[in-house]
Amino acid sequence: MRRLKVLLAGAGLLALAACVTTTAYAPATRPGGYGYSEQQIEANRARVTFRGNGSTPRETVENLLLYRAAELTLANGFDHFIVADRDTDKRTRMQAYGGSRAFYPAFYPYWSYYSPRWGWRPWSDPFWDDPVSYREVTQFEASAEIAMARGPKPADNPRAYDAREVQANLRNLATPPPPPAG
Repeated sequence: MRRLKVLLAGAGLLALAACVTTTAYAPATRPGGYGYSEQQIEANRARVTFRGNGSTPRETVENLLLYRAAELTLANGFDHFIVADRDTDKRTRMQAYGGSRAFYPAFYPYWSYYSPRWGWRPWSDPFWDDPVSYREVTQFEASAEIAMARGPKPADNPRAYDAREVQANLRNLATPPPPPAG
């Protein structure tokens, strides 16, 4: 009975670890990583990128891109920015999940055999551990080239954004990552 409880607890922890949340608002820690990054082009121009994971909707990725552009604009002493070029890429792939080990670890077929050279060796049936299901995972990456300027935003330019207004309106989406455990 104790072994069954331990196995069920382990399966529960695996299921919990498999839960994915949306991308936190943070800098990408490596090239191609999730989060934001920017590249200064000129004193008042920059290329801003935000890459989300498979649980981050396109709208959130695009809004966090605008939030980062506003943050960068204010940090550089400017008041508004104009989006010169903007693009959102979509990457879709099929991901297998589940499997008999994850769901039924106590019933997974597993044997040992003896080899004179190596001693006792494990062997398991590779056909038994096929994934239970597949799901489509879509990831979005938004990028924009922005020109930053001082003063009020031009009212006649639909690509111009007031940096303070953007920050005020999108602040609730910019959730920081959770603090490290320990």
